[in-house]
Amino acid sequence: MFLHNKRLQYTVRVAEPNPGLANLLLEQFGGAQGELAAASRYFTQALAEEDPGRKDLLMDIATEELSHLEIVGSIIVMLNKGAKGRLAEGVEEEGELYRSLNGAGNDSHITSLLYGAGAPLTNSAGVPWTAAYIDTIGEPTADMRSNIAAEARAKIVYERLMNVTDDPGVKEALGFLMTREIAHQLSFEKALHSIQPNFPQGKLPGMPEFTQVYYNMSQGAESMRGPWNQGEAWAFVESPQPAVDGGDGLASVQLDADDQATLDAMKIRTASDTTSDPITGADLGSGTQPKPQI
Repeated sequence: MFLHNKRLQYTVRVAEPNPGLANLLLEQFGGAQGELAAASRYFTQALAEEDPGRKDLLMDIATEELSHLEIVGSIIVMLNKGAKGRLAEGVEEEGELYRSLNGAGNDSHITSLLYGAGAPLTNSAGVPWTAAYIDTIGEPTADMRSNIAAEARAKIVYERLMNVTDDPGVKEALGFLMTREIAHQLSFEKALHSIQPNFPQGKLPGMPEFTQVYYNMSQGAESMRGPWNQGEAWAFVESPQPAVDGGDGLASVQLDADDQATLDAMKIRTASDTTSDPITGADLGSGTQPKPQI
């Protein structure tokens, strides 16, 4: 059950309208790293979660992300307040109105025209929100890692948004949202490591002869070595060769006699004549072929 409280989780104080900034903030409203994507990701994970503790965690954070969506949407609408009236009533000359809507040099004028200076579920480039942003796989040890990364990406976007505004109220609200991304990362980290073991993800351990082998696939300058490819745990292969399994490295399939005969017939019918040099459409179009004699 969801209940809506008419007061925001964090107070929004916008000093003055700024349609350009409003457009940038759409990234956290209907963008890939935004609050709707986060809420949807954690909500769907919570529905399928079998562990009661993780289920509560996911549902709590999903609900809080909806609160953050409301905060971001409210900031966007406040930043668009002046533009909304000017656009609706046409109180400015065309050129001046366009400049006021597009002061930041982005697509805020398009957002204002299409959505009436509201808060549409798009990113800052006008691309509609999509469920393709949700990368849940249904395995807690994989999903928790994805959630940690999602919160980290959202934190960085908020940080960048804070760097492009000098509005103290907006900056403060964005700072709160950024900080909550950090708190969620910590919760997801604890939830992940409360599952032991949690690596590798899933049930199967992998093939031991390949699990801790590092193949140096970058040829040329000397390859850098570090804890990711050196030490007692790693087998470092300097010059990888094909067929590390010891086979011939070729793809094969076992066919029955009828399928093999059909395949052989097709190969004969479609075989290339390596002795021919046919004149093609490209040759004719290039104008370099001699004209036929009449």
